[in-house]
Formats: sequence, C-alpha cells, structure tokens
Amino acid sequence: MIYNHEIGVMQGRLLPKYQGRYQAHPVGYWEKEFFLANKFGLSCIEFILDFNLYLENPLMSSKGTDKILKCVHENDIYVKSVCADYFMHHTFHDIDLDIIKKCKNVMSTLIKNCKVLDVTDIVVPCVDSSAFKNNNDIKRFITNIQSSLDLAEQKNINISLETDLNPTLFSQLLSEIPSKRLTVNYDTGNSASLGYNIVEEFDSYGDRISDIHIKDRKLNGGSVELGKGDVDFYSFFKCLQKIDYKHPFIMQAYRDNEGLKVFESQLNYFKSLIKNNSN
Repeated sequence: MIYNHEIGVMQGRLLPKYQGRYQAHPVGYWEKEFFLANKFGLSCIEFILDFNLYLENPLMSSKGTDKILKCVHENDIYVKSVCADYFMHHTFHDIDLDIIKKCKNVMSTLIKNCKVLDVTDIVVPCVDSSAFKNNNDIKRFITNIQSSLDLAEQKNINISLETDLNPTLFSQLLSEIPSKRLTVNYDTGNSASLGYNIVEEFDSYGDRISDIHIKDRKLNGGSVELGKGDVDFYSFFKCLQKIDYKHPFIMQAYRDNEGLKVFESQLNYFKSLIKNNSN
C-alpha cells in the first residue's frame, strides 16, 4: 500500500530559470522557492550544488546553512536531499589526482554541512558527461569514494548514486561497496529513456533505493510532461510496494521557462497516480 508519501521538488522548478539553464541553483533568489513549495503543499526541496560558483552556494558555509534553516523554519519546508551536480564536472573517477582531491574536499564540507540541515541523501550523478565509460572508471570510483563514505557513515548520511548502468552492472558495482551509506537514486525518466525494465531494476537493487526523481521521457529522448513519455508508472508503483518505499518523491519533471503552471499540472497528475495505485 502507498499512503501519504511526501512529495518534494528539485530546486528551481518553481522559479524562473537561472541564466536560462534547465537545472541550476537559483543564485540570488533561491529563498523564494520555500514559500512557493509550501503553497503547493509540498514537504521538501532537493537542493542543488552546481559546479559553477559552488563556493557561493549556501550549502558550503555555516552562514549559508543558517540561511537555509531560517527558510526551513519559516515555511515548514525541509531540505531532505542534495543533488550534487558539482560531481558531474569533477568526478570521483577522474584520472587527475588534483581533481580527486578537490572532490573529496567538497564532499567532506558538504557532508558536514548537510548534517546540520538533517539532510539524509547526497545524490552523486554519474550520468551524461560524468558517466562511467569503462571498468577502470568504476574501479577508480570505488577506491576514491571510500573516504567520503567513511565520513557519511559517521554522519548518518547516504551518498545516493545515480548512474546510467544497466541493472546487472549497477548491482555489481553496489556489491563491491557494501557500505549501507552508498544507496541508489532512481530516476523514472532516465530509466525509461535508456529502455531499462523497471522490474529488473528493482529486483537488482531496489532495497538500496533511498531517493527517487520523478520525471517522464521518451525512449532515447528528452523530458516530456508526466504521462506523455514512456515511463511505466503502473509497474513503478507495484515495485515500490514490493520494497516498501518510505522516502519522498522528488519532482524533477519537465519544466518550461517559468515553472509554475506546468509544475502544478504535473503535480496533480502525479498525485492522481499515487491515489490510483494505493491499493
């Protein structure tokens, strides 16, 4: 049974695009989204840590986390997770040791500050430009992420990995890192775009999914409005029941330049899916 699941939003989806970018931390006006999230009846915002201007991101300083906590308390909207897009540009599987050092330093600061915010998940995207290209990439990642996992275990924070690996390869990677703090971010749209079978995915690593991005995509295509792509939402909800998923859903669905109207229609659509799949 799927009851009363909290729904959150990827940062920026309720605001005009920042510098015309599809997904980015809205520098200078990010606070406004907390009010809007409350207005839409959401429970949380998944913050973004971009590579550009990352040191200016409130996640990277105590002064910044104080500002976030102020927004949390004033709007009753918490920050449950962080999408660390920084690691799409500097990766833990890079061959450059200086870049690896920077990754470890950024992750260390991020984990410590996320603990202050009661964040449960830091999503590390290994997709698109940061995708694993071969087994050597995976081996380097396994080696280089370990110190960050040690700190994550101390702080009780998940490093939630998003990849474009097929279910078998992703499961093999996870088996190489038995830490319970290395979990899975599942993206409905990306899975559909890659043509993966939802049942096979959940059978392979469903017990390690701790963060879910809700979007819709066509096979081998980009984002479309929920219900207009190839996501098999019926099977998706059946799989959720099987693993007894209890974490929020993060709306990372299709957006236009402004965000609000298209978000509201998709939020209502997704709520109807939850209702229709609750038995």
